[in-house]
Amino acid sequence: MPDYGHELLFGTFLTPSAHDPDRVVALAELTEAAGLDLATFQDHPYNAEFLDTWTLLSWVASRTERLRVSANVLNLPLRPPAVLARAAASLDRLSHGRFELGLGAGAFWDGIEGMGARRLTAGQGVAALREAIDVLRGVWDDSASEPLRREGKYYPIPGMQRGPAPEHDINIWLGAYQPRMLELTGQKADGWLPTLEYLRSPDRATANRLIDEAAVAAGRDPREIRRLLNLFTVDVSPRSRGFLQGPAEQWVEQLLPLVIEEGFSAFLIGRDDPRLIQTFGEEIAPALREAVAKERQGSGTGAGRVRPAVALAKRQPGVDYDALPASLAATSVEPGDPEYERVRHSYSWQGSPALVVRPREAAEVVDAVTYARTQHVPLSVRSGGHGISGRSTNDGGIVIDMSRMNKVEVLDRATRRIRLEPGARWGHVAQALAPYGLAMSSGDYGDVGVGGLATTAGVGYLVRRYGLTIDHVVAAEIVTADGSLLRVDEDHHPELFWAVRGAGGNFGVVTALELEAYEVDNVVHAQLVVDATDAADLLQRWGQLVEDAPRELTSFLSLFPGRRGNPPMAQVTLVYADDDIEAAQSALSPFLGIGPILDQQAQLAPYPAIVAPPGNQHRGQGLVDTHSGLLHHITPEAADVMATMIRSGDVMVMQFRSVGAAVNDVARDATAYPHREQNFSVLAATVPDRRPQLDKLWADLYAHLDGMYLSFESDTDPKRLLDAWPEPTLTRLRAVKATYDPDNVFNRNFAIPPAAAGGHTGKEADDVV
Repeated sequence: MPDYGHELLFGTFLTPSAHDPDRVVALAELTEAAGLDLATFQDHPYNAEFLDTWTLLSWVASRTERLRVSANVLNLPLRPPAVLARAAASLDRLSHGRFELGLGAGAFWDGIEGMGARRLTAGQGVAALREAIDVLRGVWDDSASEPLRREGKYYPIPGMQRGPAPEHDINIWLGAYQPRMLELTGQKADGWLPTLEYLRSPDRATANRLIDEAAVAAGRDPREIRRLLNLFTVDVSPRSRGFLQGPAEQWVEQLLPLVIEEGFSAFLIGRDDPRLIQTFGEEIAPALREAVAKERQGSGTGAGRVRPAVALAKRQPGVDYDALPASLAATSVEPGDPEYERVRHSYSWQGSPALVVRPREAAEVVDAVTYARTQHVPLSVRSGGHGISGRSTNDGGIVIDMSRMNKVEVLDRATRRIRLEPGARWGHVAQALAPYGLAMSSGDYGDVGVGGLATTAGVGYLVRRYGLTIDHVVAAEIVTADGSLLRVDEDHHPELFWAVRGAGGNFGVVTALELEAYEVDNVVHAQLVVDATDAADLLQRWGQLVEDAPRELTSFLSLFPGRRGNPPMAQVTLVYADDDIEAAQSALSPFLGIGPILDQQAQLAPYPAIVAPPGNQHRGQGLVDTHSGLLHHITPEAADVMATMIRSGDVMVMQFRSVGAAVNDVARDATAYPHREQNFSVLAATVPDRRPQLDKLWADLYAHLDGMYLSFESDTDPKRLLDAWPEPTLTRLRAVKATYDPDNVFNRNFAIPPAAAGGHTGKEADDVV
């Protein structure tokens, strides 16, 4: 049999003994520590000697960070597929894509029947499993608008709501030995998961042939189906005592033909032996990977993910998919892939990229940038994908999706030094920092990604006391247009470090940020709903109160037009960045006089509670036509114009964010965000068919504005460059651009034209990470 070219996986098949549960979990943790990829557990719910496998899978996933988990295999007759689909998707989301679904038709029917399930014949079990696979995939397909309905003899679905979709495309691996199960594997499954000791060599050849023939008959490429293998009669010893019973070198020699000649690409050892697990991960797996890579290179065997013909037919012109580096192939998403609907759009904007690559580490970001430069199609970079500007997706281009680089680390509690990867969401950052008594100003929505906000400015609920997010960045790691991975700070590439803080999206892909967090525990959080019939007076009062308030107080105001005979309405959020209740009351109370109060609430709350991430899906459901500006003060003249805008009915929402105070303590030239005198940011948004009216109304307001908050502006007219970066900031940015991105590769974020000539190189060799 041929080598099917799959990436090799190595793992364990552990006994879920109820008598020593701590040992089971410890062996799973050792599986991860030894560098193995996967921990699996048998599933026999009728056996009281065993822990419940699903509970164990959940527990192990929560105790590990990188390890994939799966049953080996789940007992379908005792786990109805509609419920199993929801449970599997939930665990996959909670573990950030680390769950796989090993599944069996059932074997020990006395025990199964004893727990109340219906006894099935072998043929009925296969038929039931076939139905179950369709139910599972139907539930996971939440892109379909209609409910899931299926006629079925074993698992009928009269009508159920689809979803949630898992975080990644969960693999369904079948434990199969008999012809009908092997045919089903080829027709519908993603993998075959037998045990070596139950298969003789001729049986393996026959089984592979049956799977391949069934796959071809179903219109599939046999390479789509991974071959996994459980190994039980194994040991590592100085002397050879039989097959896979000897030194590590013997293991490599004997496993290599199983990969090259028979197509197996995943090996799971079924012994609860810590020494064996450690040797398997640290010695055998790396050596076998090296040997297989050498064989594949010599034979020209392609390695990586195999897509079905229907997916290949949806590839878009202009992109050389076959040239994608192997490091990115396994996690990339193309238009025909099941995950495409979940990665093609941002929260606000719809997109149809030709390829979405999802690096897991900085080296893969280097590969992604290097590859993207050869393709000559639009390139977008996405961290959280919530950006209103819409620059994190595109049509027909490449998206570098940083969501898998999402670590949050406290490097040094004493100095409050933290390290954030760009794909982390600010709500999760708040949750991770809270146990240390730390926080970082992080916008007003927990799903926003770190990368975009922390390289543009960062206006959050703590901004007037602590300043912008970029004001706390002390170092960054960034992949520049030439594929260099640089560490930048005040002493290394200082001009690039300056530019990253305020215009970072124009200079490369940030892979990590180091910041100095600040001491925050509880805050006072209040919300007011106000009748905005007299919107101009309301805005003036609110603006003056904000400017007069102590800097511990930050306030945001959202203004909505009247609908169905109701007056315009304002929602005011107030956050007092301290737990001093009396001081907070003194600062908050004046805001009760800004207009007729329709509702009010206030509470002392942990900071993470007010930026909790809702986990919304990204389907381009937001308002995409926006304008952004900055105000020194809300003057009567500006307030009148803005009141006219909201009364027009052509503006769906206006949002006002207070800045000033600590933001304005920073020198104008300290970062590439030069707006250090204004006190307010204003956003106006509408629907596409009213964009012309918005533009006209905004033109009346424009004379009152001074500057722009980049991430809230959808108009990328080059004339607005000076709103974002007034001189001399723009000239300085153009010089940095000429040094680090002279070909303007990163041109989606208000493209900064490189300076024609001049500027230092700034690329000291010892600063390359």
